[in-house]
Amino acid sequence: MKGGAGNIVIKNKKASHDYEFLEKFEAGIVLSGTEIKSIRLGKATLADSYCFFSNGELFIKGMHISEYWWGNLNNHDPLRERKLLLTSRELRKIERKINSSGLTIIVIKVFINNRGLAKAEIAISKGRKEYDKRETLKRKDASREMDRMRKV
Repeated sequence: MKGGAGNIVIKNKKASHDYEFLEKFEAGIVLSGTEIKSIRLGKATLADSYCFFSNGELFIKGMHISEYWWGNLNNHDPLRERKLLLTSRELRKIERKINSSGLTIIVIKVFINNRGLAKAEIAISKGRKEYDKRETLKRKDASREMDRMRKV
Protein backbone atom coordinates (compact mmCIF):
# COMPACT_ATOMS: atom_id res chain seq x y z
CA MET A 1 0.00 0.00 0.00
CA LYS A 2 1.47 3.31 -1.10
CA GLY A 3 0.88 6.73 0.35
CA GLY A 4 -0.28 7.88 3.73
CA ALA A 5 -3.92 6.92 3.37
CA GLY A 6 -3.38 3.23 2.69
CA ASN A 7 -1.96 2.20 6.04
CA ILE A 8 -5.12 2.40 8.20
CA VAL A 9 -6.37 -1.10 9.00
CA ILE A 10 -8.89 -1.86 11.75
CA LYS A 11 -9.16 -5.62 12.39
CA ASN A 12 -11.69 -7.82 14.13
CA LYS A 13 -9.19 -10.00 15.99
CA LYS A 14 -11.81 -12.13 17.71
CA ALA A 15 -13.52 -13.14 14.44
CA SER A 16 -10.89 -15.63 13.27
CA HIS A 17 -11.04 -17.34 16.66
CA ASP A 18 -14.84 -17.57 16.84
CA TYR A 19 -15.65 -18.22 13.16
CA GLU A 20 -14.44 -20.26 10.23
CA PHE A 21 -14.36 -18.13 7.07
CA LEU A 22 -15.84 -19.80 4.00
CA GLU A 23 -15.74 -16.98 1.44
CA LYS A 24 -14.43 -13.39 1.58
CA PHE A 25 -15.61 -10.23 -0.17
CA GLU A 26 -14.43 -6.63 -0.32
CA ALA A 27 -17.15 -3.99 -0.07
CA GLY A 28 -17.32 -0.21 0.02
CA ILE A 29 -18.92 1.51 3.01
CA VAL A 30 -21.30 4.49 2.85
CA LEU A 31 -19.96 6.95 5.45
CA SER A 32 -20.56 10.54 6.46
CA GLY A 33 -17.75 13.11 6.57
CA THR A 34 -17.01 12.83 10.28
CA GLU A 35 -17.06 9.01 10.12
CA ILE A 36 -14.31 8.79 7.49
CA LYS A 37 -12.22 11.27 9.48
CA SER A 38 -12.55 9.11 12.60
CA ILE A 39 -11.59 5.97 10.65
CA ARG A 40 -8.51 7.73 9.27
CA LEU A 41 -7.54 8.41 12.90
CA GLY A 42 -8.09 4.68 13.69
CA LYS A 43 -11.03 5.36 16.02
CA ALA A 44 -13.26 2.40 15.15
CA THR A 45 -13.95 -1.05 16.60
CA LEU A 46 -15.40 -4.11 14.92
CA ALA A 47 -16.04 -6.27 18.00
CA ASP A 48 -19.58 -7.73 17.92
CA SER A 49 -20.24 -6.35 14.43
CA TYR A 50 -22.09 -8.36 11.80
CA CYS A 51 -23.92 -7.82 8.51
CA PHE A 52 -27.58 -8.29 7.67
CA PHE A 53 -29.86 -7.89 4.66
CA SER A 54 -32.67 -5.35 4.51
CA ASN A 55 -34.69 -4.88 1.31
CA GLY A 56 -31.98 -6.58 -0.76
CA GLU A 57 -29.22 -4.33 0.59
CA LEU A 58 -26.41 -5.29 2.97
CA PHE A 59 -25.79 -3.31 6.18
CA ILE A 60 -23.21 -3.47 9.01
CA LYS A 61 -24.60 -3.45 12.53
CA GLY A 62 -22.57 -3.03 15.70
CA MET A 63 -19.55 -1.30 14.13
CA HIS A 64 -18.53 1.50 16.49
CA ILE A 65 -16.93 4.59 14.93
CA SER A 66 -16.10 7.15 17.62
CA GLU A 67 -17.34 10.68 17.20
CA TYR A 68 -14.88 12.98 15.47
CA TRP A 69 -13.11 15.14 18.05
CA TRP A 70 -13.36 18.35 15.98
CA GLY A 71 -16.89 17.62 14.79
CA ASN A 72 -19.73 19.99 15.62
CA LEU A 73 -23.46 19.48 16.22
CA ASN A 74 -23.64 17.52 12.95
CA ASN A 75 -21.41 14.73 14.31
CA HIS A 76 -22.50 11.16 13.52
CA ASP A 77 -24.13 8.48 15.70
CA PRO A 78 -21.29 6.07 16.66
CA LEU A 79 -23.39 2.87 16.37
CA ARG A 80 -25.60 3.60 13.37
CA GLU A 81 -26.14 0.96 10.69
CA ARG A 82 -23.93 1.52 7.65
CA LYS A 83 -24.71 0.40 4.12
CA LEU A 84 -22.22 -1.79 2.24
CA LEU A 85 -21.63 -1.36 -1.48
CA LEU A 86 -21.40 -4.59 -3.49
CA THR A 87 -22.45 -5.56 -6.99
CA SER A 88 -25.96 -6.94 -7.34
CA ARG A 89 -24.50 -10.29 -8.43
CA GLU A 90 -22.41 -10.51 -5.23
CA LEU A 91 -25.40 -9.49 -3.10
CA ARG A 92 -27.60 -12.22 -4.62
CA LYS A 93 -24.84 -14.82 -4.16
CA ILE A 94 -24.31 -13.88 -0.50
CA GLU A 95 -28.03 -13.75 0.28
CA ARG A 96 -28.59 -17.18 -1.31
CA LYS A 97 -25.82 -18.74 0.80
CA ILE A 98 -27.00 -17.11 4.02
CA ASN A 99 -30.65 -18.12 3.56
CA SER A 100 -29.86 -21.72 2.64
CA SER A 101 -27.88 -22.60 5.76
CA GLY A 102 -26.94 -21.42 9.25
CA LEU A 103 -24.18 -19.08 8.12
CA THR A 104 -23.53 -15.47 9.07
CA ILE A 105 -21.68 -12.50 7.59
CA ILE A 106 -18.84 -11.12 9.71
CA VAL A 107 -16.76 -7.97 9.19
CA ILE A 108 -13.09 -9.04 9.27
CA LYS A 109 -11.42 -5.66 8.77
CA VAL A 110 -11.99 -2.08 7.66
CA PHE A 111 -9.26 -0.29 5.76
CA ILE A 112 -8.52 2.76 3.63
CA ASN A 113 -7.44 1.77 0.11
CA ASN A 114 -4.87 3.55 -2.07
CA ARG A 115 -7.50 5.88 -3.48
CA GLY A 116 -8.51 7.01 0.04
CA LEU A 117 -11.83 5.12 0.12
CA ALA A 118 -13.05 3.15 3.13
CA LYS A 119 -13.49 -0.55 2.39
CA ALA A 120 -14.67 -3.47 4.53
CA GLU A 121 -13.54 -7.05 4.13
CA ILE A 122 -16.48 -9.29 4.99
CA ALA A 123 -16.71 -13.06 5.13
CA ILE A 124 -19.45 -15.62 4.95
CA SER A 125 -18.64 -17.62 8.05
CA LYS A 126 -19.68 -20.52 10.20
CA GLY A 127 -19.50 -20.39 14.00
CA ARG A 128 -16.96 -22.62 15.71
CA LYS A 129 -17.74 -24.86 18.65
CA GLU A 130 -15.62 -24.60 21.80
CA TYR A 131 -13.72 -27.83 21.05
CA ASP A 132 -12.92 -26.54 17.53
CA LYS A 133 -11.43 -23.39 19.04
CA ARG A 134 -9.23 -25.45 21.37
CA GLU A 135 -8.11 -27.67 18.48
CA THR A 136 -7.04 -24.71 16.34
CA LEU A 137 -5.12 -23.21 19.26
CA LYS A 138 -3.30 -26.52 19.74
CA ARG A 139 -2.39 -26.60 16.03
CA LYS A 140 -1.11 -23.02 16.10
CA ASP A 141 1.01 -23.73 19.20
CA ALA A 142 2.43 -26.89 17.62
CA SER A 143 3.36 -25.10 14.39
CA ARG A 144 4.97 -22.25 16.37
CA GLU A 145 7.00 -24.78 18.35
CA MET A 146 8.12 -26.51 15.13
CA ASP A 147 9.22 -23.15 13.68
CA ARG A 148 11.25 -22.44 16.82
CA MET A 149 12.95 -25.83 16.57
CA ARG A 150 13.85 -25.23 12.90
CA LYS A 151 15.47 -21.87 13.70
CA VAL A 152 17.76 -23.41 16.33
